Amino acid sequence: MSQKNVAKVCRIWTSDGLPILCLMLVLCCVALAQQGKSGSAKTDLTGRYEGTAKNKAEDVITVSIDLTEKDGALSGAIRSSHGDFTITGGTHKGEAVMIEFDAGGPGTIALHIADDKLVGTWSAGDDGGSLDVKRVAAPEGAAKGKS
Repeated sequence: MSQKNVAKVCRIWTSDGLPILCLMLVLCCVALAQQGKSGSAKTDLTGRYEGTAKNKAEDVITVSIDLTEKDGALSGAIRSSHGDFTITGGTHKGEAVMIEFDAGGPGTIALHIADDKLVGTWSAGDDGGSLDVKRVAAPEGAAKGKS
């Protein structure tokens, strides 16, 4: 390539191509940032979680939570060594999860998502404590695709 052609290409690149390249780079960065935001907000909580809770007396309570998230609403059931409870509502915003359940009175569970675990605290009446459950495979015989 001659010196004249190289100079011509450099002029075109610096005068016409650079702004376009910069614009394309900015648009790619914005698209990646938006993709990252939507990925964390769209984590579906539907599934079975098993683990333990502790109450004020420091008793270890075995817990399983069958949770369904549909159109932003939470429903399901909590089974524990201290009884079974119906999930009456809740919210999921980003990494924060709030579950409401019926324990013969209002009960709440405040959690945050940590990988495939839900970690936080629960309260019902004058009792409460910590809760740590991990997502597990649905038990055999459970209906697949049920919501």
